Amino acid sequence: MSALFNFASLLQVIVLLICTSTYVHSIWPTVLDRNKTGIMGVFWKCARIGERMSPYVCISCFVIAVNQLIS
Repeated sequence: MSALFNFASLLQVIVLLICTSTYVHSIWPTVLDRNKTGIMGVFWKCARIGERMSPYVCISCFVIAVNQLIS
């Protein structure tokens, strides 16, 4: 089943995108800072969400991990 049709998988993909974008922004900030618009702007926005809402992203990562262990 595609991640677009399964809500739990879609949330997992979004959280992983946020975590990956935040990590890339912490290592190479100029890569995302110069691309704030267009398709690459999505990654910049995800990095901002990860930086500003990191406790909530962390909790969601734990919840996803526990759900993966249970099922």
